[in-house]
Amino acid sequence: MAVPAYNEERSIAATLRRLTGQTDRDFRLVVVDNGSTDATAGIVERFAAEHPEMDLRLIGEPRKGTGAAADTGFRYAIAQGATHLARTDADCLPHPGWIAAIKRAFADGLQMVSGPLRPRTDEFPLKWWERHLLPAVLNLGALAGRYRSGNRDPAYLGPYLMMPGCNVAITAALYQEAGGFPRTRIEDVHEDRALHNRVRRLTTAYGRRKDMVVYGSVRRLRAYGLLGTIAWYADHRHTPQIVDVR
Repeated sequence: MAVPAYNEERSIAATLRRLTGQTDRDFRLVVVDNGSTDATAGIVERFAAEHPEMDLRLIGEPRKGTGAAADTGFRYAIAQGATHLARTDADCLPHPGWIAAIKRAFADGLQMVSGPLRPRTDEFPLKWWERHLLPAVLNLGALAGRYRSGNRDPAYLGPYLMMPGCNVAITAALYQEAGGFPRTRIEDVHEDRALHNRVRRLTTAYGRRKDMVVYGSVRRLRAYGLLGTIAWYADHRHTPQIVDVR
């Protein structure tokens, strides 16, 4: 599995700890340092040294963008023999049963799978609206995505689903057939949506699983505000001067 990371010195250790605490630990972890200028890489290296039982690799991708970093991580894993791929982000906490849930989905025949994204509660005290409206924003985005013109091409074999990049898994074969994540900046393209739409042209063997849960940071929601966040996910109708909120 791959974790793209850019200037995540305050979050990456918590993500790594959550991954070491998975109920199913039979996986290789690749952290992709996306040109960080802080202590991110050093924290990952120390964590790897302190947890030799983990198959943890740190690689670099200088080209800025979560799409580029995630693609580099996945293609590195494929070159090392991986047949199934998963991604979360360096500000996220997968549920302890996340890996196990992914494997069950693959065993059931899915080739691409995602699940719920819920707000983290450990970063700072959440306001009521942050705790309850983040899921509502995502649900609204998923509903709007079904009617978005770019998601309704007759060439698509199945319906549009919300598949956030921080909570997604895909077979290596399908990833390569689909062309992978676009190697772009997040300001230009939502790479998770682009990959999902590429997959929709190839197969209907994708879906969402309720037990595949990831807890994500609400820092973008706090920085952008509710309307700004909705507009950001709606084709970047709102793009702030500072996109990489830290």
